[in-house]
Amino acid sequence: MMKVNVNWEGEVSFKGSTDSGLFYFMDGPEEAGGQNRGMRPMEALLISMGGCTSYDVITILKKSRQAINHCEAVITAERADSIPKVFTKIHIHFVISGDALDPNAIERAITLSAEKYCSASIMLGKSVAITHDYEII
Repeated sequence: MMKVNVNWEGEVSFKGSTDSGLFYFMDGPEEAGGQNRGMRPMEALLISMGGCTSYDVITILKKSRQAINHCEAVITAERADSIPKVFTKIHIHFVISGDALDPNAIERAITLSAEKYCSASIMLGKSVAITHDYEII
């Protein structure tokens, strides 16, 4: 079981803590009463998904003996205009570099992450269209 706590810090600020002893701060924009001291929860959701899928892609590429030395996930998302302002589209663009990388191995790693390993992407994918692409630099 996983457990986290979220404590109200006043106004529209919150501090999350994990059983592993780590902390995470969330805050709203100034126009909503915040002080812009932390990420918005929906930004954090995208970053978490990006971390999850990037971990998978890197791990799979390393196991495939690909000489990867850089991986960046650039994530863009569209949200509904009305409340609840859920994500309606998410696109993940991987920017990958290394020595003699095999495009087929990269495509395979991204597909495996999206369809089998990344819990965050798979969970979000049940309610929002998620697309992927990549470039090798």
